[in-house]
Amino acid sequence: MSSRRVLKAAEAIREVVSMTILTGLRDPRVANVTVTRVEVSPDMRNAKVHVSVMGSEAKQNLAIKGLESSAGYLQSKIGDRIDTRYTPKLVFKLDDGVKKSIAIAKMLAEVLPQDEPAAAGADAPSGDAVPDDLSEDIGGEDPQEASPGDSRD
Repeated sequence: MSSRRVLKAAEAIREVVSMTILTGLRDPRVANVTVTRVEVSPDMRNAKVHVSVMGSEAKQNLAIKGLESSAGYLQSKIGDRIDTRYTPKLVFKLDDGVKKSIAIAKMLAEVLPQDEPAAAGADAPSGDAVPDDLSEDIGGEDPQEASPGDSRD
């Protein structure tokens, strides 16, 4: 079980790395990269950064190489953000979870029968509808028609 401190450090590292990849890296190899999770060792010296890369396998390998070459820059950004004795050494791992979930969704779409979505939702009343008898003014008199002496200041 991870301690709360390690979990907070992992979340901070995930935030810093993902924002730096999005805004700070100028490496053209690092494109369409999403940081899915970060695992930090109990001594906080190492961190595995799991990333998902959209594209072919060649693009994924290229993005991992780009991330590995920019690991020092990312570690310096982490060192600025979290105050620990050691700045974790980053290791990047490709996360295939998103790709697997898309493949499973395609298989399920082929196996399960397709229902007509228009027929299922057409007869259902919407929750925002107001009945006609309640749509009129319920509160009595109109506040603009109230006499000046009725104000409660």
